Amino acid sequence: MDLAGKNVVYLGGFGGIGQKCVQELLQRKLKTLAIFDLTENVDILANWKAENPETDIFYQKVDITQKSDIEAAYKATADRCGHLDVVVNGSGLMNDRLVELTIQINLLGVINSTLTALEYMDKSKGGKGGLIVNISSVAGLQPTPLMAIYSAAKTGVTTFTRGMANPIYYAHTGVGFVTICPGFTDTGLLEDIDNKTTFTYHTPMLEMFKKVKRQTAEVCAQNLVKAIEQAKNGAVLMLELGETQEIDIPPHWTPKLDI
Repeated sequence: MDLAGKNVVYLGGFGGIGQKCVQELLQRKLKTLAIFDLTENVDILANWKAENPETDIFYQKVDITQKSDIEAAYKATADRCGHLDVVVNGSGLMNDRLVELTIQINLLGVINSTLTALEYMDKSKGGKGGLIVNISSVAGLQPTPLMAIYSAAKTGVTTFTRGMANPIYYAHTGVGFVTICPGFTDTGLLEDIDNKTTFTYHTPMLEMFKKVKRQTAEVCAQNLVKAIEQAKNGAVLMLELGETQEIDIPPHWTPKLDI
């Protein structure tokens, strides 16, 4: 997809990876960029507007745990833009001590945002189609016992997004889906990890976790935006240490038909 002239929504645009992705996206001469986030970063937003005067950049306050916030933000954005081309669901929390909030932000929020965005993008409902990118994690590809609840939420994101990418849905809506699974990325999510694990007692897994190589948020963002530009509906992409790898997830079950 050529992003020039496109209308893009980014959820979590003031976050660690989110800021770098926004900066990368703005280099593509977007028509509109709507940033959905809980708290506005006034200084960063002002800088982006000053450096990109030809792009309409604006902020919508969204508590991703509140469906009413999500619906109001999409309506306001659609009213302003006319249509949506790309949505990136990038809001995230990694703290297994906050069980309900981890599920609400990482999984339920992604689901509600996706289904709401489809109301404006679905060709069968007057939209123009487009692309929805949901950010999962390597923890959404295989269990991460140290963060079992986070891993469960991100696995849900991966499975949900793959389900939404079904060719039958794509033919109906014209909206493609891509799952992005970053490896360890140097952002605030990984800070104070001792107080975010599933259990409070010390395990060897924690020491191993601290030694895992990390990529920078800038490198992750560069590959994420490239993934949007080269998007293939249904792709599951692992962004690890500066490289992008498409993950093949084979079927493990085929239903038996009663005929």
